[in-house]
Amino acid sequence: MPSKIKEAIHSALNNIGVDAKEITIEHPADLSHGDYATSIALQYAKQVSQSPLDFARKIVESLGTVPGVERIEIAGPGFINFHLTREVLNAGIDEARTESWGKGDLYDGKKVMVEYTDPNPFKEFHIGHLMSNAIGESISRLIEVSGAEVKRANYQGDVGPHVAKAMYAYIHHRPNIDNDVVRWGLSYKIGNELYESNGEARRLIDEINERIYAGDPDLMSLYKEGRRVSLDHFEELYKFLGTKFDFYFFESETAPRGLELIRKHPEVFRQSDGATVFDGSHTRVFITSKGLPTYEAKELGLAELKKEKFSGDIYLTITASEQDGFFEVVYQAIERILLDVSGKLQHHSHGMMRFAEGKMSSRQGNVITGEFLLQELIEGAKVRAAESRADNPAKLAEQVAVAAIKYQILKQASNKDIIFDRERALSLEGDSGPYLQYAHARAHQI
Repeated sequence: MPSKIKEAIHSALNNIGVDAKEITIEHPADLSHGDYATSIALQYAKQVSQSPLDFARKIVESLGTVPGVERIEIAGPGFINFHLTREVLNAGIDEARTESWGKGDLYDGKKVMVEYTDPNPFKEFHIGHLMSNAIGESISRLIEVSGAEVKRANYQGDVGPHVAKAMYAYIHHRPNIDNDVVRWGLSYKIGNELYESNGEARRLIDEINERIYAGDPDLMSLYKEGRRVSLDHFEELYKFLGTKFDFYFFESETAPRGLELIRKHPEVFRQSDGATVFDGSHTRVFITSKGLPTYEAKELGLAELKKEKFSGDIYLTITASEQDGFFEVVYQAIERILLDVSGKLQHHSHGMMRFAEGKMSSRQGNVITGEFLLQELIEGAKVRAAESRADNPAKLAEQVAVAAIKYQILKQASNKDIIFDRERALSLEGDSGPYLQYAHARAHQI
């Protein structure tokens, strides 16, 4: 836009008979004086034997209409001020955003799959899932603006001991609660406790686990219902958190693939007390003595499935740091049997969430789920939202809660444990998500 204004001024001066060698325009110190200003009339007034003010009027008259300029004013002794149209200002903001935040060359042309969140059906959405979601979504966006094509993936454990525990308790000790989501979550807790304390319950749960892998028709109806309830609820949470996944992977899909890959590569794995193990930087079991795939085996199947679904340059997985040892060995095994993903697998780990002493506790005691934390923040935000001029205070409270938790997670080093302080997270003063929302809203108002 500055070049267009200079061209218009140069043309106007030529019409008047003035050959200006150099035309200078600048941003006025006071925004009320326009977006650009020039002192050209003061520079050449003597040449035409006129006062700067009269010469400025003559220039403006010769300028006529300048595309992108809403109005032209004369100020002071002969300054000419240009006020741009809103469309031009918005285009300038978009251009600046593209230059500052647009695609760079760090991942230019790369195809990247980022796997994160990964909650397990039949269990609660816990705080670790919140951390993985916030960090994974942030990393996905950073890679996108660095030039890559990014696909978001979510890997969920819909088979395994946790499912059997929930199913057993749901069948034999079903909680008397109307809410389906809560009933399945409590069933898992009950089943897990019984598995540790009751020998008969442990035997039956192990049996159910084997029957689920085998697709026992007597269990499939209830299994599918519990899976559906969990996945539908997770979708509500993803929408609430602002995440949309391109791919969903499930352990029920990856388990048989993992078993097949292991059977195809006996030179990579060995037998130990009836189990199948892999000797990497340390030894891990891939198939149990009962012939069931472990998480390790399923991860092999997942790597193969990811490659089939998306031919990427990088496959990035984001989990808690407690899984570092798991991925170290599993990636060593994958590198041996899936050469087409060699060097493409990356694991980024994050720490755990701790709470400021005495600040929060769940209604059940010391276990705080991700949903409980979100609800606590929403309740805290409702007070301030009710005092606002928002058309929908309830919706505003939800937006503030999401910003509070995401910023509190992202502002700290992701590879370390973070301390979550509810009051600081909701503060409108300083380093917080709601403060950024407030500053953003004020900027738009201006």
